[in-house]
Parts: sequence; structure tokens; C-alpha cells
Amino acid sequence: MRNRAATGALCGFLVVALVDPAAAGIVAKIDQSRQRMRVFVDGHPAFDWPVSTARRGFVTPSGRYRVGLMAPMWRSRKYHGSPMPHAMFFRGGYAIHGTYATGSLGRRASHGCIRLAPGHAAALFGLARSRGGAAVIIRD
Repeated sequence: MRNRAATGALCGFLVVALVDPAAAGIVAKIDQSRQRMRVFVDGHPAFDWPVSTARRGFVTPSGRYRVGLMAPMWRSRKYHGSPMPHAMFFRGGYAIHGTYATGSLGRRASHGCIRLAPGHAAALFGLARSRGGAAVIIRD
């Protein structure tokens, strides 16, 4: 992620403030080895939730992303109209979304998306919507 500079004048001096996008706004950090998501708000830890990422034979892509399309309810076109409540797409068809298979949270069980308990997905969705988006950081 890039740093952006904000400038302004103060008593004839140029003031430059660097803003690190990872330290501002909403950031969801997913640790695939632990099957956990930590959510940061303005750089401060706010939530730590179990998730399900890709099971054997499928991939959840590692990397840094920005949330793009957000939908309160999405139906998978690829997987027979499966419900994806509070979907937040971050790379093509990959999304963070709620799941009703909450018994699988904490272990690899998805086709590649990052699944959360419905209430946690709703909370993250609401935060991202209220703050104009979110960053997603996924590591193996």
C-alpha cells in the first residue's frame, strides 16, 4: 500500500503528514495458518474472530487488497446460488462473507472465500460501509 501525503501551510512553514492506509480506517488481517481474522479500526485492534479459508484443493489468495464491491446479500453464481451474506469482494470472485456453516469456522472449509459468522460479517460490513471501505491483508 502506498503512503499519501497531505500538505498544508502553518506560519509560513510547509507541513507534511504521511498517512499510512494500513494504520487508518478499517483493516482486516487474515492469518490462514491460525484461521483467524483480526480487525483494526484506525490502527487499533477491535475484533479477533475465527474464519474459514480454502480447504484442500482450493486457494485463498495471500496478499494485500482493497474491498471493492459490497453487497448485503449476494448469491454465488459459481456455486449453485449459495448465499453470501454481507459479501465484501476483494479480488475478482473472492470475498469475505457470512456463512451459516458456523460449525466449520476455525478450520479450512471454503472454496476460497473467507467465511465469518453471520453477526461478525454484518459488523465488519457495517464498519467498512461507514468508513468508505476496508483493506484486506491475507497471509499463509
